[in-house]
Amino acid sequence: MTDAVTAAGTSLYASPVTRAPKQTMDGEMFLSLLVTQLRNQDPSSPLDTNGMIEQTASLASMEQLTSLATVTQDSYALQQRIAASSIIGTQVSYQAEDGSTVSGLATSVSFAGTTPTVTVGDKSVELSKLTAIARPTAS
Repeated sequence: MTDAVTAAGTSLYASPVTRAPKQTMDGEMFLSLLVTQLRNQDPSSPLDTNGMIEQTASLASMEQLTSLATVTQDSYALQQRIAASSIIGTQVSYQAEDGSTVSGLATSVSFAGTTPTVTVGDKSVELSKLTAIARPTAS
């Protein structure tokens, strides 16, 4: 008689393979849906030309909107950089972690992170955290 061999823990994969669903609608997904629709259509009642044209127009619109969104994001990032650069040498204020308002001279700007940071004294402050900006008064 032979003992049954158990393969516990010796599967091909360490964990079950799961497919992460795509969360954004892009041209690739749209075409995949269109091909699936064409593959599974009823042969006695195929997709009419008007339906195909509508779906193609929807794809073109979606691609243009995606492109516009990318351009808008790039434009916003550029505007942030311009705004941050323009405040060097100005008096700025921000709210510290303890809730107090700190003021000082903006001496430099860094674009290393996702948002520009302004150096005020010895602190690096995100541009969006500034609460006031003023030109220094002449002494």
